Amino acid sequence: MPLKTINLKYIINNKIIVSLLALMSYQFAISQEIIPDEVAEVDTVKDTVKQTFQRTKVDGVVAVVGDYVVLDSDLDKEFLQLQAAGISTADITRCQLFGKLLEDKLFAHSAIQDSIEVNELEIRSKIDQQLSAFLEETGSMDELLKFYNKDTEQALRDEMLEINKNQQLAYEMQRKIVEDIEVTPEEVREYFNSIPKEDRPIFGTELKVAQIVIIPKISEEEKQKAINRLKEFKADIIENGASFTTKATFYSDDMGSRRTGGKLPPMNRNRPQMVKEFRDVAFSLEEGEISEPFQTDFGYHIIWLEKIRGQEYDVRHILIRPEVTQEAIREAKTRIDTIRARIVRGEIKFAEAARELSDETETKQDGGQLINPTTQDYNFELTKMEPELYSQIQNLKDNEVSLVLQDEDRINRIKFKILTVTDRIDEHEADFAKDYLKIKNLTVQDKQFAEVKKWREEKIKDTYININGEYRDCEFQSNWLKK
Repeated sequence: MPLKTINLKYIINNKIIVSLLALMSYQFAISQEIIPDEVAEVDTVKDTVKQTFQRTKVDGVVAVVGDYVVLDSDLDKEFLQLQAAGISTADITRCQLFGKLLEDKLFAHSAIQDSIEVNELEIRSKIDQQLSAFLEETGSMDELLKFYNKDTEQALRDEMLEINKNQQLAYEMQRKIVEDIEVTPEEVREYFNSIPKEDRPIFGTELKVAQIVIIPKISEEEKQKAINRLKEFKADIIENGASFTTKATFYSDDMGSRRTGGKLPPMNRNRPQMVKEFRDVAFSLEEGEISEPFQTDFGYHIIWLEKIRGQEYDVRHILIRPEVTQEAIREAKTRIDTIRARIVRGEIKFAEAARELSDETETKQDGGQLINPTTQDYNFELTKMEPELYSQIQNLKDNEVSLVLQDEDRINRIKFKILTVTDRIDEHEADFAKDYLKIKNLTVQDKQFAEVKKWREEKIKDTYININGEYRDCEFQSNWLKK
C-alpha cells in the first residue's frame, strides 16, 4: 500500500517536472558534448575518460554516460536558465539536477544504439523559434552571444542543434519504452482502490468555455495595395538589383523571419511544414526565381527560391498583411455587440449563434466550444488555464455572457469575441465514476513509470558510466555508481 502512495505522489510531481523540463528545453538550458565516434567503444571510452580526468580540473568533466560527457558547467547553466525563467531553485539541489542530466544522457545514448532517428529539419525550425523568443527577451543577438559565450550566431546555432537533437533522442527513447503500455478497466479500478482515501488526489475546478469570434473584413482595395507593393518589391529587385534580403528585413510583416532577411527553415518535399499554398508556390519555382504575389491565411507573399539542395529548398519570403480599415473595425464591433445583445435578451442561444454567426471555423461547428490543447477535450482546469483566458472568464457565472473583448492572433491583427462558461465542475476529491478518464491516465502513468524505472536499472548495468569527484557523494534513486 505505501508503494502505491509513493508512486502516486511521484506521478503528480512528475507532471510538474515534465512541464519544467519542457520549459528548460525551450529556453536552451543544457549544454553537452559528444565523444567522437572513433572513441565510442566501451574500452576506448574508459581510456579516454581516464585521460580526461587526469587533466586539470578546468575541464570540468563530472560524468560520462555511454558516448556522452556531463560538464560541471551544464548544471550552472541549468540553474541560470531556471532562475531566468522565474522558477525558484531554492528546493532544487545540484544532485537532483545532476541525476536528471544522467538520465537524459542514458536515454539519448540508448536511442543511438537502437538506431532511433530524429528529424533534423524540424529541429532546425525549432531553433529558429527559440532564437526568435530569445531575441524578443534580450533584444540583441550580441547580448545573446555574450550570455552563452559564443563568438558567432552560427556557433550558437551549432550548439543548439546538438542540444535539441539529443533532447529529442531522449524523448523518442522514452516514448519507445512506454508506447505499447495499456491498462484494462480492472487495472484502473485496482489502482484507484489501492490509494488510501487520505491520499486520493484532489481535482481542481474545471470549466467548459465557448466563444464567438467576429473578425473585421479586409477590403478588396487593401488586398490590392498589398499585392501592388509586393510587385514593386519584385520589380525593384529584378530591374534595379535591389536586395531581396534587405527588403525582407525592412518591410516584411513576418516578425520571425525578418531578422534573418526573410529566410525560412529549409523546406523538404517529403516533409512539408508550411501551409499548402506556400508549398505549392515554392516547389514550382526554379532556383533563383522570385514568385508572383500569392495569398495564404497570413496575408500576401512573394518567395525567392535561393537554392535547391537535393530534396531541400532554401527559401526567403516577404509577407505583407493588408491593412484593416477603421470602418471595418467599427462594423465588426457593431456586429458582435448586436450578437451579444440578442443572446442576453434570449432571442438566440449562445451555441446557435456560434454555429451561425462566428467567424472562427475551428470552434463554430461545436457551438463555439474551446478545446483544451493539453487534454484535447473541452475541460479546462481553472488553476492550469492560460492567464489571459482565466482573466477573461474568472468572474463569469454559468451561461453568463462576457463583455465584448478585443483580441489578436497570428493571422488576425484584431478580432472581437464574447465568451461564456457552459459547464462547471467544482474542486473535489477523486471519484472513480466521475473521474474515470483522469484516474485511467494516472494508472497508465504509474505503469509507465514502473516500466521506465525497470528499463533504466537494466540499462545502467549494461552502459559504461563514470561519475567523478564530489558528485559521487550524491544520493541517487538509481544505481548510477553501480555499487
